[in-house]
Amino acid sequence: MFMTHLECSLTGERYAADQLHNLSKAGKPLLARYDLAAVAKVLNREVIAARPAGMWKWRELLPLPEGKDPVSLGEPETPLIALDGIARMQGTRAPLVKDEGRLPTGSFKARGLAMAVSMARHFGVKRIAMPTNGNAGAALAAYGARAGIETIVICPAETPQINIDETAAYGAKVYIADGQIDECGALVGKGAAEGRWFDFSTLKEPYRIEGKKVMGLELAEQLGWKLPDAIFYPTGGGTGLIGMWKAFDELEAIGMIGPERPRMFAIQAEGCAPMVRAFEAGEEYAERWEGAATIATGIRVPKAVGDFLILRAVRDSGGAALAVSEEAIAAGVRDAAEADGMLLCPEGGAVLAGWRLALERGLVKPEEQVMLFNCANGNKYPLTDRSRRIELGNVLPAEL
Repeated sequence: MFMTHLECSLTGERYAADQLHNLSKAGKPLLARYDLAAVAKVLNREVIAARPAGMWKWRELLPLPEGKDPVSLGEPETPLIALDGIARMQGTRAPLVKDEGRLPTGSFKARGLAMAVSMARHFGVKRIAMPTNGNAGAALAAYGARAGIETIVICPAETPQINIDETAAYGAKVYIADGQIDECGALVGKGAAEGRWFDFSTLKEPYRIEGKKVMGLELAEQLGWKLPDAIFYPTGGGTGLIGMWKAFDELEAIGMIGPERPRMFAIQAEGCAPMVRAFEAGEEYAERWEGAATIATGIRVPKAVGDFLILRAVRDSGGAALAVSEEAIAAGVRDAAEADGMLLCPEGGAVLAGWRLALERGLVKPEEQVMLFNCANGNKYPLTDRSRRIELGNVLPAEL
């Protein structure tokens, strides 16, 4: 095992890696730290290339102790898809989409929850709970079922019904509550404080981020160990953005990449944009966003515990936090489907819209290589019925 300890992301205080933790004493996320010099002696590009594709090829940079089997549903390496049709529309180099909808349960939440549930089983946790806007709850329920751990999920009332039904199908106890995800999270925290379960809320345990950072590790290898000029990421809790930024530092430390970094763009909806507001105001922390509303439910997060980590990564990389309209989100989904045959989820549509906005503002150049993250399978979301009815007979409608 190459993980040496956990570290408070704010104060740097160390915590033992062989004990179960939630947040640090300062109330901030804990980050896993590794003996990267030791990792560098056993892990290089050739070793990685020789291993079967998938999340678990990166075991030296993951926290699960050696000899412990992961809780897995066969997490694959997700493909990079060039949006050539969109490129023709925009007059740019084709943006690449990393399609996380190919993962188990149809979303990128599978990466983080596979890792976090693996560690929970390792530590003997019997009951876990989280708040969710949809995909995280489904992934937690699936991996919880796989691990034999009882799962409780609390959803805001606006959570898509298909996500609620999917979560319940895995045997989780699902509760729907009025309010936003952070308010559901407060209920989960209250139950954890009473000893009812272990709190699996975003960044309130240390290991979901370690699963999510595999996106960055995988991306680097897929691009021949040269990172893109810019990454556009749908940002609610921000675990993946923070995780990828961490992954790039670890890859440099073990000699797999150089110091160059992509500009990180945190994309939010205009109806819920606490990071954008804080970024534009030059604030280190983001105040809660009141009245959050967007069709992109995965980024409808009024308050994120890792706000300062998101803002640091965005600023340190020379990127930006951008808010896009509901109309731009819907247009992103429609255009990618019609021009490239790729059905993005609403959050993926928001990312495409964010790239377009960045182009308009001159934050990215048309010739730059950009990476857009589609975080879930578009079929998991309600779609507009655009079909037309015809009468069967010998005469075809004129419009055909």
